[in-house]
Amino acid sequence: MVKIRLRRMGAKKNPFYRIVVADERSPRDGRFIAEIGTYNPNQDPSEFKIDEAAAKEWLANGAQPTDIVNKLFKKAGIK
Repeated sequence: MVKIRLRRMGAKKNPFYRIVVADERSPRDGRFIAEIGTYNPNQDPSEFKIDEAAAKEWLANGAQPTDIVNKLFKKAGIK
């Protein structure tokens, strides 16, 4: 199954994330199919950018977002 999930980037104790489309069998920071956005929880308020067209296309094709990505999509008005 294809999942839309977060990929951890950044330094130790200072993470930021990329929102990626990946096979559920691949590791968290491993191989991915496409990158559709970013998420930075260190900002106040937290900052995120999502390519809406790509996200809607992947959702239409059956990709399942994780819980946190689902919350970000709701804030962005995608889902």
